[in-house]
Amino acid sequence: MNTTAKTTATLLSDTWWVAWREIKRFQRQKVRIVMILVQPFIWLALMGNMFERMAQVPGFPADSYLDYMAPGVVTMVTLFGGIFGGMSIVWDRRLGYLNKLLAAPIARSAVVSGKMLAVGLQTGVQVAVIFVIAMLMGVSFKTGPLGALTVILLAVLLSLVFAGISLSFSAVITSHEALMAVVNFLTMPLMFTSNAMMPLSFMPSWLQMIAKLNPLSYAINPMRSLFLTGWNVQELLTGVVVLALAGLALGHVATCLFRRSLA
Repeated sequence: MNTTAKTTATLLSDTWWVAWREIKRFQRQKVRIVMILVQPFIWLALMGNMFERMAQVPGFPADSYLDYMAPGVVTMVTLFGGIFGGMSIVWDRRLGYLNKLLAAPIARSAVVSGKMLAVGLQTGVQVAVIFVIAMLMGVSFKTGPLGALTVILLAVLLSLVFAGISLSFSAVITSHEALMAVVNFLTMPLMFTSNAMMPLSFMPSWLQMIAKLNPLSYAINPMRSLFLTGWNVQELLTGVVVLALAGLALGHVATCLFRRSLA
């Protein structure tokens, strides 16, 4: 085995080790697990019923608001899961866990890639749970099991993008309070300037322009097609490629910033 292959194999092994530790730690957080299960149900049940009459408005793109909102809930859960999952470095630093992790014989870059992998795996499970809840509530889905797996793939890629963003901020912002302020400043505008909860045609023209530029659109639009209409291959491929490249780029940025913070 040449040096490059050996280095790659070591990095992959270290990444999995960090991810596994993150997952084991997540499994011990019972309250967090319960909230992850309950939160999507609350959003679907409350907001789905609260805005149900919106589906009667001419031009609404779905038979029911619940059908329209389901991919939006997937996106919201993914956004918050990715952002807050990447913030764990701040807690690790505060509690001394990061020093223990760095003392282990692993590559420094594996700390970032392992945390991103853990976020992606947790997101995949959470979105699968949302699917079960949504189907039990009567949400229609046009593309069957393969479409469901594709939605999960899009959600995982989106979670890696936001995990990369939050890990980048975590590398340079050591205060949990300051990081929370930055994260909230980012997530709320992203969520409410997207078409997660409202069709573009129902927005004022200035907000439509912002929504079209919103990076969440690369996940929401193909997801919504998979839920409501069927396979839109061009839209799907664009979303997968853009999200994958963004995730890789932000993971690299987070790794560079993390290494610099340790120098």
